[in-house]
Amino acid sequence: MAQVHTVSTWREAFGIYKKPQVVTMLFLGFSAGLPYLLVFSTLTAWLRDEGVSRTAIGFFGWVGITYSIKVLWAPVVDRIGLPWFTRTLGQRRSWMLIAQLGIMAGLLSLVLFQPDQALYPFALCAVLIAFSAATQDIAIDAFRIESAVDEYQGAMSACYIFGYRLALLVAGAGALYIADWANWESAYIAMAAFMLVGVVTVLCIREPKRIISDDTQELEQQLRRLTHSDRPGRWRRIEAWFIGAVVSPFVDFFKRNGRDALWILLFISLFRLSDITMGIMANPFYLDLGFTKSEIATVTKVFGFFMTIAGSFIGGLCVVRYGIYKPLIVGAVAVALANLPFAWLANTGPDMQWLAWVISGDNLSGGFSNAVFIAYLSSLTNRAYTATQYALFSSLMTLPGKFISGFSGVVVDGFGYHHFFLYAAGIGIPAIVLAIWFFYHFRQKESLAAVQKP
Repeated sequence: MAQVHTVSTWREAFGIYKKPQVVTMLFLGFSAGLPYLLVFSTLTAWLRDEGVSRTAIGFFGWVGITYSIKVLWAPVVDRIGLPWFTRTLGQRRSWMLIAQLGIMAGLLSLVLFQPDQALYPFALCAVLIAFSAATQDIAIDAFRIESAVDEYQGAMSACYIFGYRLALLVAGAGALYIADWANWESAYIAMAAFMLVGVVTVLCIREPKRIISDDTQELEQQLRRLTHSDRPGRWRRIEAWFIGAVVSPFVDFFKRNGRDALWILLFISLFRLSDITMGIMANPFYLDLGFTKSEIATVTKVFGFFMTIAGSFIGGLCVVRYGIYKPLIVGAVAVALANLPFAWLANTGPDMQWLAWVISGDNLSGGFSNAVFIAYLSSLTNRAYTATQYALFSSLMTLPGKFISGFSGVVVDGFGYHHFFLYAAGIGIPAIVLAIWFFYHFRQKESLAAVQKP
């Protein structure tokens, strides 16, 4: 794993947030964050408002699995160009733009169907949005990692989360306010217009330079020789592309990390399991408690937004100041514990003051843990395979949670919200154990490497 160098003073840590490549992530983060809630909790509020059953709403969580299997087409985004677009904009920018146009098309298509009358085509539109959003994420993640050195990744992830959360505020509170004042169709048309922020950003930024090390080139050549795909012929060229775009990123990851690779992948798959599992039922939970859509928007989206930004900013600073592993332990603990106040709120009722306290803790911990975790994933990536390797990591990060969240409505219907949130907290324990083990394990490996270094 690449080493993230720390700085000696807090002043140096704060200075990183002034870098242009760090500031750019604010706008790209907004573009990435906007479609997420529109196929997740905001969409579930629309479904619940139209009388769709909670069990059916739970299964809509599987729409988000699209984010979790994006590794399947990440090699295409990484290595294949788009006619005219790639020649004009570059590899990363062209894929970002096409994905943004797909998101806008999906959002506008949703308003053509009533969810209580045409649930199937409604779901297909949601899948289009999720697929396009996942493709955009692949390109943005690659752009972020290729645009700056590892030392900036903590600050870049914090700035990315700032923009991401700002978009969640718009797609969450903004959509709920518009739906309360007008209707859901107007809300989603407005959200499609907000995607122009991403379009304009892509047209203004520069394409990053890709650096492929000699070791990486040698690895690809060895794999081609082993598979005889270095010989002439059209089929051999296809094989050579497959080796370079699909096989090499995985071989490289396991070669660099050795026996630790499987433990790293397991940890990635478990870190956000608790958070994602509870998220699908958040808005239905607030509505069932008796809160209005405007109250939900005010407390969970507006107030919670500032707590998330504070958490992500602190997380980015801690990575720069202390490295990754100590903040990673804190983040894993926070993700699991944040569910317990929701279990208590389920027995309290619609109390706005207590809701504010519960949301404060949840969003503060969420912002912190996400900033730290994004920096951790970025440090694992070889810049020759940024799109494919990061897509693998981020897919594993969400896939188990997305799958389990599909049954969240069944758990709530069967056992109630109180037990559901206790269950969501409990499934976060394995990530805590692995984070602690990682801290001691990799610190020992670094110490041994330092002793053996001549």
